[in-house]
Amino acid sequence: MASDFVPFGLTVCGLDELEGFGAAGVSHVLSILDPDHPEPTAFGAYGEHQRLELRFNDIIDLTRGQIAPEKADVERILAFGRDLLAEPVECRHLLVHCHAGISRSTAALTMILVQARPERPAAEAMAAVAAIRSKAWPNLRMIEFADALLGRDGDLIAAARARHLTLGRQRPELVQFMIDNGRIREVEDLID
Repeated sequence: MASDFVPFGLTVCGLDELEGFGAAGVSHVLSILDPDHPEPTAFGAYGEHQRLELRFNDIIDLTRGQIAPEKADVERILAFGRDLLAEPVECRHLLVHCHAGISRSTAALTMILVQARPERPAAEAMAAVAAIRSKAWPNLRMIEFADALLGRDGDLIAAARARHLTLGRQRPELVQFMIDNGRIREVEDLID
């Protein structure tokens, strides 16, 4: 899908959707996997492409036995985004994926778009990502790191929280899912 934030195509998806994009002209992939997940085989059908692979769990607070996204991971995502914008002709289509294409991937794409157009409100970048992926629920920990690194003074965090609020009201079962999975900070505004 096209966006007025960047001069190339954008896709967000989950692991089970990767095979469907082998012929989509994807030139760059941002791949966010769980630490113990095997390498996806679908990329063999993509042809030549550049790929950044990161491995961490979809959590927002430090949790025993899991690997949380860290500032260094977000720095790598932002560096990948800067490289894409430095040579946009080389990037025809960016695909960002995580396990389900809901949280880590949408956080990553939102921060890339915010970085690409710093003069625009983060809420516009978040809306662009939600237009691409209607079930976008960006990982708050990743967003918090990006907000600080990009000097957004809370603008990016507010955009993510507004998205959580909107989607939580549309799909109340997600609120309980986030509570059950240790992500209560993302749904505080939805709890009575």
